[in-house]
Amino acid sequence: MANSNIILTGEERTFGENEIIVSKTDLKGKITYANKVFLEVAGYTLPEVMGKPHNMIRHPDMPRCVFKLLWDTMTQKKELFAYVMNRCKNGDHYWVLAHVTPSFDADGNVIGYHSNRRVPKRATLDNIIIPLYAQLLQIEQSHPSKKEGMEASTQYLLNVLNEKGVAYDEFILSI
Repeated sequence: MANSNIILTGEERTFGENEIIVSKTDLKGKITYANKVFLEVAGYTLPEVMGKPHNMIRHPDMPRCVFKLLWDTMTQKKELFAYVMNRCKNGDHYWVLAHVTPSFDADGNVIGYHSNRRVPKRATLDNIIIPLYAQLLQIEQSHPSKKEGMEASTQYLLNVLNEKGVAYDEFILSI
């Protein structure tokens, strides 16, 4: 569970365009590996993150429907690209373009998940992702239950994609 005791600062952190944030989790989303860039940007030490749920860095302004889409895709043994705003230990935040993929054993069984994250294009964030995510979050928060809100925002996102005539991954990779 994400740490809701962290006070948000509104300050955005960045990392180098040639740096990659890498983490791996087990099947339940608990961190089994975090690289130096992940630790530096998020502001944690390796002992603080190992074995903890990856959603410890979930920012409350991230629409839940994006994570639903991520997990739905992972259960189909497929990869996904997504823009994500994460929360740092001190309450700062940082944006990433995440590539999340299942990890397989020699028999083709999913044994965990692997994510590489890069710095996203600022114009894409400002002109497309931030306004879209604000709309999705507003839809989620306008419903009496979290489940109803997530379902409504998921449907809104699917409608946007239908209007554009693209699947989610095509949309993300085209912007």
